[in-house]
Amino acid sequence: MPEAITSIVPETQPMTAMAQDPMTANGLGQQAQAAASGIIPGAYDELLEVLSIPIAWVPDFMRAAFGFVFQFDGWLAALGYLLLLLPIVMVVVGVWITQLSIYTLPFRSGRLDFIKTILMAWWDAAVAIWLYWVGLGRFVMVLLGWLFTLGRLGLQMLVEVVRQLIILPFSKTGQMTQSYFQPGVPWVAFLMVMFWGLLEALIFTYTVFPTVSEVLSGIVGKEAPVLTGTILYIFLAFLILGSFACLHALADAIRVKDYKFLAQMIFVEIFVMIFEVMFLYRELVDAITPWIAQQTDEAYRPGIVFTICMATFGWIGIRGMTWFLFGQYGTPPLLAFISRRPMVHEGAPTAAVPEAAKSMPPWWREPVEDFKREVGWLHEKANELLEFVSLPFIHVLAGTLNFPMILFSGRPAFSIPFKSLQEALQIRESLPFARLQPKKASV
Repeated sequence: MPEAITSIVPETQPMTAMAQDPMTANGLGQQAQAAASGIIPGAYDELLEVLSIPIAWVPDFMRAAFGFVFQFDGWLAALGYLLLLLPIVMVVVGVWITQLSIYTLPFRSGRLDFIKTILMAWWDAAVAIWLYWVGLGRFVMVLLGWLFTLGRLGLQMLVEVVRQLIILPFSKTGQMTQSYFQPGVPWVAFLMVMFWGLLEALIFTYTVFPTVSEVLSGIVGKEAPVLTGTILYIFLAFLILGSFACLHALADAIRVKDYKFLAQMIFVEIFVMIFEVMFLYRELVDAITPWIAQQTDEAYRPGIVFTICMATFGWIGIRGMTWFLFGQYGTPPLLAFISRRPMVHEGAPTAAVPEAAKSMPPWWREPVEDFKREVGWLHEKANELLEFVSLPFIHVLAGTLNFPMILFSGRPAFSIPFKSLQEALQIRESLPFARLQPKKASV
């Protein structure tokens, strides 16, 4: 017994020195063997050495493999980790499981099938490593292709936007011209009638305002209110637009040859002319008569007859020019808008409403449908990109897990390669149903 104790003590001292400086040892396998020899009596050292032969070299191999990956720096380190770390982990796990499975061969049934399964697992590991590298390359190529396609699409859209901005004035002018020359509401004439009525009301407000203010001041005994000009402007605008309406009624009476109504409209139009000449155009003529007297050196001073005649000629000329230019086309839409009646002439066929106009979808439906299609396309491409980037890693992980599964259950858990990501995810559902079946011993 003392001999056994003395045989243990000298053996523990080299072990302590080796633990303090592990880099000076011959390897991790020799350290494990030395530690075991310090516990097991010396009579079993040779047996322990023989039994550790299958795994004695594995720690050194593992250190060399990982040391090869970790020796790089900078971007080479990131590239080495991406391309080599997972394959080396799978190889190390496979080496460990293969060497440890040697110890189970004497106690395992179906040894030949087990050896075949181990060899096929190494074949699957090689396929997984190859698919890992090829999958990463395919992912990079697809990603670059998508970026190039998106860049080209963005460039095409930019060029199209610039082209549309350049041709926008021409296209809009063509559309406006095409729609203008088709039958419909004469919006240009309508807007010109409104603009001319407001402009003429503004001119006459400026010329008539002093007279109206003086009359109001004499009536109420104080200065005219502040809103006198605004109210006068609105009043004159309605009077001028009403003058165009009277001309339209007179023209309709002449067109239909209704003489009774024509006589009434001539009578009304005379009073309209007298009112506008006496209260509006006369004031405008009075504003320019001093200029006439100045130009003739006071030799000719216009009287009331000249002023009334000039005002009458002015009313007839202005009303005639505006009526034949845009008044006869813009007044009917104004009256139809006020009366809320359709602009349809008597005896004219009613235009059929196109079916497309009746069943016109909301303006927002088409943009929403385009947005839904774009979102569906993005989801589809995102799933495809996820599959491209996931399958290489899943192949390596599946090849790594196959080795422990073969050691414990005698068969692999995954069949490599996977055709799609969905297939890899469905394998997990079938694993709980796998049961170990007893087999007869065979050589």
